[in-house]
Amino acid sequence: MLNTLAAVGGMQVAPHHLAAQAGRDVLRDGGNAVEAMVAAAAAIAVVYPHMNAIGGDGFWLIHEPGKAPIAIDACGSAAALANREFYAGHDAIPSRGPLAALTVAGTVGGWQQALLAAAPWGRALPLSRLLADAIRHARDGVAVTASQAALTRSKFDGLRDAPGFAETFLVRGAPPERGQLLRQPALANTLSTLADRGLDDFYRGETAARIAAELERLGSPLRAADLAGYRAEVVEPLSVRLRGSTIYNLPPPTQGLAALMTLGIFDRLGVTEGEGFAYVHGLVESTKRAFRVRDRVVTDPRRLPADPRSFLTAAALAERAADIDMQVALPWPDPAAPGDTIWMGAIDREGRAVSFIQSVYWEFGSGVVLRDTGITWQNRGVSFSLDPAALNTLEPGRKPFHTLNPSLALFDDGRVMPYGTMGGEGQPQTQAAVFSRYALFGQSLQQAVSAPRWLLGRTWGDVSTSLKLESRFDPALVQALRDAGHQVELLDEAFSDTMGHAGALVRHPNGVIEGAADPRSDGAAAGV
Repeated sequence: MLNTLAAVGGMQVAPHHLAAQAGRDVLRDGGNAVEAMVAAAAAIAVVYPHMNAIGGDGFWLIHEPGKAPIAIDACGSAAALANREFYAGHDAIPSRGPLAALTVAGTVGGWQQALLAAAPWGRALPLSRLLADAIRHARDGVAVTASQAALTRSKFDGLRDAPGFAETFLVRGAPPERGQLLRQPALANTLSTLADRGLDDFYRGETAARIAAELERLGSPLRAADLAGYRAEVVEPLSVRLRGSTIYNLPPPTQGLAALMTLGIFDRLGVTEGEGFAYVHGLVESTKRAFRVRDRVVTDPRRLPADPRSFLTAAALAERAADIDMQVALPWPDPAAPGDTIWMGAIDREGRAVSFIQSVYWEFGSGVVLRDTGITWQNRGVSFSLDPAALNTLEPGRKPFHTLNPSLALFDDGRVMPYGTMGGEGQPQTQAAVFSRYALFGQSLQQAVSAPRWLLGRTWGDVSTSLKLESRFDPALVQALRDAGHQVELLDEAFSDTMGHAGALVRHPNGVIEGAADPRSDGAAAGV
């Protein structure tokens, strides 16, 4: 079991140790939390390519001491050509291949917007320094992780024929083994170009032209004008008030509302101790109520059927808490959607904190790897529906529904806690488990991240509605959940990837920073 790391000069946590080290070294060189996160984001797009890429989306929460947190929405919109007529003959948008690559990749624009937000903080490190580790890892190569090897094998049939995938991620036509060397020279060249010419080149420069030309040649609806029209946005975060803290998350199109509602409802159930039946049952039932609101409210922020903030008032949360039977489970037939992601956190010496998430949606996204640039493109647009009556119906320029949602808590006693996880449907649930164990029931930060977890809904790449539990749960608790009506599925693993890769940092008022990485991941917390 990992021990919580402590430092005072700054800290980076990431689900791959090379990304954590990239961020830590920027902090050591005098960089701020945003600069550290850009370095880590670029590095992890290289070393953890099954989970994220620069061809995906991202979301930021940035907190400067004494100021309200700001949020950055780096979600790309559907292409101007992406309409129902473009997908005529299809019952749904294909999940892999060029037709799945229908939304602009926003994450690089998010890096750009975050660096602008941090500009008033003073001396900035050059972009070439921030991208140096990512460029080196792409050019020299990195060892394939166990999770990349396993996911390539399990998703092989759907990915092997996607343009560029085999040349980039397979070894002589077969999935790689753990420890084999992965080199990405085209991606190294693209990152070097961005370091030289600036991040804007991704959308309105030579890089953009090369991206657009290849996407069009492959059959994607994306064009140069879609890239040129994109800019990440600074938005007002959502928040919920709990006992002793305020938690922030992203507004739609993310499911941040569900993450906040889950904790807000649970906080009003009166559960007095963690890990027992009331704790797990209470959080699962809170999740169900939050998901049902999410599924009828969360969509493109310009098309919301209701104000998300209205569901986070004390009265609204109390009303949903009162609907929960603490002995009987609400039947749960609702389907879920897959998704794969990374979450990372950073805190610098001045106490500035970042909670960040970056994704290509499904593992390896659309599977399309652009040969000219080495960029793996996301398939976030498959969350659109071709049904014109659906909440998230496909329309040109529309933002897709996002599972991504980074969290950040400000405690009344002065502590600051960026935390989060990857894992699609599991993100709000794991966030609730990590935060409640630490903040409400007094567990250490590492214990809160490492403790047994559950997931209501999907497994990786499948649609499932059961309540999945890691094997370390007390058998008596498992039986009590079944007796209450939960459809329990006990997993074989004690630490299962199904539960996502979480992480957390906490800065105390005296300047000491704690960090915890997930033993389910290949990650680390790296301090200065």
